[in-house]
Amino acid sequence: MQKTKRLLAIERLVVEDDISSHEVLMKRLRSRGIQCTQATLSRDLRQLGIGRIPDGRGGYRYTFPGIERIHTGGTIKLQVLPAINDVVDAKGLLVIRTLPGNASNTALYIDSTARYEIAGTIAGDDTILVIPRDGITNTQVHNCLEVILPGLHEQIKKR
Repeated sequence: MQKTKRLLAIERLVVEDDISSHEVLMKRLRSRGIQCTQATLSRDLRQLGIGRIPDGRGGYRYTFPGIERIHTGGTIKLQVLPAINDVVDAKGLLVIRTLPGNASNTALYIDSTARYEIAGTIAGDDTILVIPRDGITNTQVHNCLEVILPGLHEQIKKR
């Protein structure tokens, strides 16, 4: 549980702020109540696929490679969110029900975000099986889906 919370916090910090070093990232994590060692932070960054790129000011900043894919796929997000009818827990897995013909593009969008919590998806015509990684709870996958598709659960409640 602590690792997933830490990974989510790291991802959010890297996406939202210009983080230039391990030290800065560790301070920001501590301010959120998350303690970890330098070695743990290095492993987490490697696991998330976070790397450093030039910041345009002579320094470097950490970047999350999946973000570019999310931003370039913004129109896809706008199209898949209305197509989702329901999300159902099923013995450690999640089933997403979509409008007919929309499961494949929705699963592709979810997979393209390369989230740590989701090992992968399997799509049919109107149903997606979301397979979490070992040790990840359905609640954590629901939170992850809300990050990927903001407003998802609110939309489902309205139906």
